[in-house]
Amino acid sequence: MSIVVTGATGQLGRLVVEQLLARGVDPAHVVAGGRATERLADLAERGVRTARVDYDDPATLDAVLAAGDTVLLVSGSQPGARVAQHRAVVDAAVRAGVARIAYTSILGAEDTPLVLAPDHQATEAMIRESGLPFTLLRNGWYSENYVQPLQQARETGVVASSVGDGRVASATRADYAAAAAAVLTGEGHENAAYELSGDTAWSFDDLAATYSELLGREVTYVRRTPEEQRAALLAAGLDEGTAGFVVTMEGNIRDGALAHTTGDLARLAGRHTTPLVEALRPAA
Repeated sequence: MSIVVTGATGQLGRLVVEQLLARGVDPAHVVAGGRATERLADLAERGVRTARVDYDDPATLDAVLAAGDTVLLVSGSQPGARVAQHRAVVDAAVRAGVARIAYTSILGAEDTPLVLAPDHQATEAMIRESGLPFTLLRNGWYSENYVQPLQQARETGVVASSVGDGRVASATRADYAAAAAAVLTGEGHENAAYELSGDTAWSFDDLAATYSELLGREVTYVRRTPEEQRAALLAAGLDEGTAGFVVTMEGNIRDGALAHTTGDLARLAGRHTTPLVEALRPAA
């Protein structure tokens, strides 16, 4: 029986594997799966079993999963394609008779207005319908999402958004990975759903202050209306679809969809979540 981590070539999946090893899991009992197995070579050298796992190729899933395994399905990165990809993993897990499947969903999945939610809601439903024991890891926002705006603020002294006074309870990928590893190795998580978010919900005024501290220059938060933000994004070269997505996502933040602080993440990780300033310090 193994712990199988899909998407291990991605940033979150890789960190989950590292956290499993840090918790003392025998590398031979860990399977790191991804499309580009060459990116897993260093893990193989440490005794981790590596395998090609492609959500679009069910045969690769059948070759990896076995009865009694615990599986972490790291959500795909292609909106519109994810539901079918996730279905392939869930179906393969059923065929194999795995002991439990965990899934990286989205914060407040049951009733959130988040534009990203529908794929996750559909996946949660198929997992429940599969009859497999499950754990739903409803991840909030990554603090690393604010690395690129940090670099822009370095040049402009501005962080501009239409989030208004909305707040974000973000955490680092490493924080979420620590919680996932705890769930994969612990007991009592069957058929549970965890709302995972950072300890502190910060505002964009706080974000600007954090940028100022890290960059050693004044950074100001400029509030824009959604219309102003869309126009600015289009002028910066974004296509209509991407600009619309960003503005919609900022509207979700404005409405409080990412502000929930449940404490689940810190409790599972066994430590406080990483403060925003520390999460962004390496990028500064």
